[in-house]
Amino acid sequence: MSSQPDHSRKLFGTDGVRGVANLEPVTAETALKLGRAAAHVLSQRGTPRASNSSRPTIVIGKDTRLSGYMLENALAAGVMSLGANVIFIGPLPTPGVAYITRSLRADAGIVLSASHNPYEDNGIKFFRHDGYKLDDAVERRIEQLVFSGEIESVRPIAGEIGRAKRIDDALGRYVEFAKASFPKGMTLEGMHLAVDCANGAAYKSTPCVLRELGAKLTVAHDSPDGRNINTDCGSTHPEAISRLMRSSGASFGISHDGDADRVILCDETGEIVDGDEILAIAALDAIRRGTLSKNTLVATVMSNFGLDETLRANGGRVLRTGVGDRYVIEAMVRENLNIGGEQSGHMIFRDFGTTGDGLVAALQIVRIVAETGRSLSELKRCLSKFPQAQRNLKVNRKPPFTELPQVTSLVKTAEEELNGKGRVLLRYSGTEPKVRLLIEGPDMAQIDAHADRIAEALQTAIGA
Repeated sequence: MSSQPDHSRKLFGTDGVRGVANLEPVTAETALKLGRAAAHVLSQRGTPRASNSSRPTIVIGKDTRLSGYMLENALAAGVMSLGANVIFIGPLPTPGVAYITRSLRADAGIVLSASHNPYEDNGIKFFRHDGYKLDDAVERRIEQLVFSGEIESVRPIAGEIGRAKRIDDALGRYVEFAKASFPKGMTLEGMHLAVDCANGAAYKSTPCVLRELGAKLTVAHDSPDGRNINTDCGSTHPEAISRLMRSSGASFGISHDGDADRVILCDETGEIVDGDEILAIAALDAIRRGTLSKNTLVATVMSNFGLDETLRANGGRVLRTGVGDRYVIEAMVRENLNIGGEQSGHMIFRDFGTTGDGLVAALQIVRIVAETGRSLSELKRCLSKFPQAQRNLKVNRKPPFTELPQVTSLVKTAEEELNGKGRVLLRYSGTEPKVRLLIEGPDMAQIDAHADRIAEALQTAIGA
């Protein structure tokens, strides 16, 4: 059973600050304080990076949620009130914000997004100047400043107040960055792709890149209205891309989440290709070409153990991390590895970027299809999965599992019956009021029954 989350932190979870927009902690008031705190921390870190600025500069991007307008203005006000400058770049995928932060030599980037969550939620997450997520220690310092009142007296006046500007070419910059991850001279002419943009941040960028590379497209859910992001579409509703594939006759399907740092694919038969299968395809191709660093793929404990068998059979190995793309990225940086990701579709190709990028990941698999002449349904057969039973339940509180004796007893029973030929993972979501259960083993009926019993006990004890 996995370890308990750290409940001492008041704002930051595993992926920034997240919650229902206009309720704490995702309010204009807290966003203003976060902007002030972030600007203060940056101002203490030395000379501003931008050569044409005497003060720190922070990039602010967002997805297509209605609440993004409110939060970006509150954040900007906070940043400028501490004397730092702001660059607005508008709706752009999270990896696009990370790239623009690096490209403009800004001191930090902020993304307003709740990723795959419904539109009423929103979140605030930070990137360092190099496009990687902030270290835990820096997040804790920002959080401390928000609550301590330590910088209330820091009030630049007159010409010392920061200023804001909006740049219009951020989308074009990101489009060119994404295209650069695809081989020069290779085109997608003759390939018909279906794309589900989730009415999110990729509604312009992904279709633009694929069209410029020569593909014929059938695009859905590319008309965001502030309220329809992730609604019955995108990577958390894979049935949508499956339907689109069948109706369009496309040979390859791409489905993003709201901020497009994830991708789920769909083969020509309408079957879903999940993150584990994408990782297996990419890793085996890299082993074949001699480009997989240390012949090691990074995945979380949630990824199917079939990955380990597949990599081992081909001379590679899997390095496991905790759940969350930030932990995958931290391990990749620490060990100098270049391919990693999550079953949910966060894919990090460090040869090209610093964070999960659904478009760049899709392009890597499109390239493999084009180079090998093999269909996606053929390629995904490289991974033989162990059966998994998963349950995601809403909860009204998140007590340590040790305080739920009925649950821990059922988990122990399941682990004893699996007898080393499977595993039980139980954890709270770091971004939603949910508990996540995964049981993996050789017998689907057995693990399904265990999952039902544990889920029922969880529902009784802490169900919403």
